[in-house]
Amino acid sequence: MSAARSVLSLSKILQPWTGLKGSTVMRPVMCTRREKSSYTPPPAKYGGRHTVTLIPGDGIGPELLNHAQELFRFCCVPVDFEVVNVDSSLTSEDEINNAVTAIRRNGVALKGNIETNHNLPPSHKSRNNLLRTSLDLYANVMHCQTLPGVQTRHKDIDIIIIRENTEGEYSSLEHENVPGVVESLKIITRVNSLRIAEYAFRQAREKGRRRVTAVHKANIMKLGDGLFLQCCKEVAAGYPDITFDNMIVDNTTMQLVSKPQQFDVMVMPNLYGNVVSNVCAGLVGGPGLVPGANYGKDYAVFETATRNTGKSIANKNIANPTATLLASCLMLDHVGLHDYASMIRKAILRTLSETRLHTADLGGQGTTSEVVQSIMKEVQKGGPLTSEKI
Repeated sequence: MSAARSVLSLSKILQPWTGLKGSTVMRPVMCTRREKSSYTPPPAKYGGRHTVTLIPGDGIGPELLNHAQELFRFCCVPVDFEVVNVDSSLTSEDEINNAVTAIRRNGVALKGNIETNHNLPPSHKSRNNLLRTSLDLYANVMHCQTLPGVQTRHKDIDIIIIRENTEGEYSSLEHENVPGVVESLKIITRVNSLRIAEYAFRQAREKGRRRVTAVHKANIMKLGDGLFLQCCKEVAAGYPDITFDNMIVDNTTMQLVSKPQQFDVMVMPNLYGNVVSNVCAGLVGGPGLVPGANYGKDYAVFETATRNTGKSIANKNIANPTATLLASCLMLDHVGLHDYASMIRKAILRTLSETRLHTADLGGQGTTSEVVQSIMKEVQKGGPLTSEKI
């Protein structure tokens, strides 16, 4: 291969456009054809482009995912979105079934959170939960880390949280025996506990981590959480290079807010994962900063880590787009578009740390649109993008 490599200057792709009243708005010009790479990302089709299911969801989801699409167009990312709307107020499950079908067709999705109204009848199942169980997205993964430019009480946090995503308290199995007496079943199975434990240890080894902590309440739920903990111990025996310990969930929350740096990789059943994820998001700056991913054997769905709808700030142009945009970067990495993911991720972090344009949740005065425009400017300033692996 020639030493001279084809280099594509972003300054030629992304040019400023002077709009009304002398304002400068960034927009892309026609995408230049890139040199064909020998690497082909798994889901790519139709000339190397990827089709991704996009589920806008409720609250701030639609506006933030519109900005994600805008940024992708600006960066000439070879992704086409198949938009599937899911109305959380409908009793029919037709729309969520359509979304599941679309993800099975495309293999990957980017989504906003779909509201689960607790005032609806007990027969109404969470659309988010239906999506995860129908596609067997058994591993919810959240990388919680200190971000540059964000003021927080604790520094140097770098925790990977791995949550079992398909059973536990989210099994949707409950009934009223007699008036005023309700039984809600928590399902813990050996097969799924071994599967999530294996996933956690495998991720720890692949990412060079040294410790895995299992979070549980086996002192009280001796059979259910006891089984989960036993499965984690069995898997740990096969990874002698990784230190394994365990911690009761209530102590875990106290330790997190006291000394979060002690944790490396954490694995836990479903409900504890929900609680711990939200605590960790708060430690690094809030729900607007942390992306999340849901992985199964065949499919992956990317969203914000804390799964908040943000209804109270919807359509006000004040929501922090960082978590949604970082989730879109995780999606790009998943389909093999690593250079695009890196380019966008670096621009997001530069906006946080150097430009320091922050939305209200971080103590700033920037709007959602202004933050996205700043990210686009950082993309343009980022220099050339090589055509390798693109």
